[in-house]
Amino acid sequence: MTMKTYAEMTAELEKLATHNERLVGGLRAAREQIVQLKSDLERVGDPPNSYATFLRRCEGSTIDVLHNGRRLRVATAASLDLEALLPGTELRLNEALAAVDAVPASDAGNVVPVVESLADSRILVAVAPDDTRVLRRAGTLTEEQLHPGDHVLVDLRSQLVLERIDRAEITDLVLEQVPEVTFEQIGGLGEQIEAIRDAVELPFLQQDLYRTYGLRPPQGVLLYGPPGCGKTMIAKAVAHELVLRSAEVRGVSVAEALENSAFLNVKGPELLNKYVGETERSIRLVFERAREKAAADHPVVIFFDEMEALFRTRGTGLSSDVETTIVPQLLAEIDGVEGLDNVIVIGASNREDMIDPAILRPGRLDVKIRVRRPGARAGREILGLYLDESVPLREGREQLLDLAMHEIYDESPASAFVRVEYSDGGEDTLHFRDFVSGATLRNIVDRAKKLAVKDQLATGQIGVGAQHLQDAITAEFVENEDMPSAAHPEDWARVSGLPGSGRRRVDAVIPLQGRTRGVPAAAIAEEVPS
Repeated sequence: MTMKTYAEMTAELEKLATHNERLVGGLRAAREQIVQLKSDLERVGDPPNSYATFLRRCEGSTIDVLHNGRRLRVATAASLDLEALLPGTELRLNEALAAVDAVPASDAGNVVPVVESLADSRILVAVAPDDTRVLRRAGTLTEEQLHPGDHVLVDLRSQLVLERIDRAEITDLVLEQVPEVTFEQIGGLGEQIEAIRDAVELPFLQQDLYRTYGLRPPQGVLLYGPPGCGKTMIAKAVAHELVLRSAEVRGVSVAEALENSAFLNVKGPELLNKYVGETERSIRLVFERAREKAAADHPVVIFFDEMEALFRTRGTGLSSDVETTIVPQLLAEIDGVEGLDNVIVIGASNREDMIDPAILRPGRLDVKIRVRRPGARAGREILGLYLDESVPLREGREQLLDLAMHEIYDESPASAFVRVEYSDGGEDTLHFRDFVSGATLRNIVDRAKKLAVKDQLATGQIGVGAQHLQDAITAEFVENEDMPSAAHPEDWARVSGLPGSGRRRVDAVIPLQGRTRGVPAAAIAEEVPS
């Protein structure tokens, strides 16, 4: 009886102990919940923190901040590093409006263009067309160079410029590294290369000698002529050669000269902007960057490609309203009080007759160099550059060049392209050779190389052969033989290089239909005027 009672008591004791443990666990959980609720209650009951923008340090540990549009002088917590604070830094304020710590700066705001950098480091910005404001620089912009036309992020409440914003469309539009193009890579344009070197390199490299003789270096050069004949390559080669010659004269490395020089490539159609004032602003930006680069006596080339697209003649019906403002803007940059020392402006155009005459007068783009279509001699030189010793050949190089020249510059009826008739009854027959350009010749060689590659894969024979070249020439001509059907006769006269004004007015263009290269001449003679 006694033993049974002891066992029961032991079981009951264990049961009570387990229950007690559960009660202790419950009490602990309840205590934790009470502590958490108390903490949440205290946090909810805390006054909200606010934020302010740091402006400047004052006496002792006080600072000036901009808080809710008001300037306040506030105390600072001991943990706040006052030495690290820069104008524009965001600060957290406690309930007593004391600055307690710095927080990451805002990365949003208004983006506006810079109008002018003032002498005391303040910035004049255009917030709206009729709203220009003076703002201070944030600390991160203390050493930043800001130029008219640059875009900046601003906080209009604190009246601070926070950072410079690089707009990719502007950077991509105008700035390029100096191209790796040399005059040796340009064939058939020896006369034009010599002319532009005399106009550009000599005045830059012999500045003292020019001053001795009272000579003024040209402000700009216009390269004009048919498309695809090397105008852009010449401009790039000028920039490259200027860098090389500049390095020699100054005794610096070519790498250093390349780093400090610039080739600002401005593509006319891409610069046009539908928003009022944007195209003019972009032109100002181009010249501002050029002057900045040239300030250290490093050469800068500003190259306007397709110049007629931007600077058309005003008041003739060929021009839209935009040219009435952007033409004067270019003239102001060239003629302005700020010099263009070490800056050369080069324009390229297929339609020089459409460029405003004010731009082409002496003192502006006063050197004009015509880039003509390559004749047989120049064409052979150009083909030789692309069909050089590095290309595997089946026949001798000179033999292939002779073949190509005979086919491309053929004057027989088989190569007749278009007949141009004039109002006085006269007429001219234009052949394929009248439309050949450096780009055409390169395309022919590329076609021949591709044919050789396919032939090698099929037969195992290596090298470009006469048949590949023949087929490439035929394919190039056939691909373009429908072009006259939609062209204006005067345009064909200009594109081919026929004399324009002063000659009889072009009346009609009649395509020579139904002929293919290789057809017997007798079959074509009836269609071609004698």
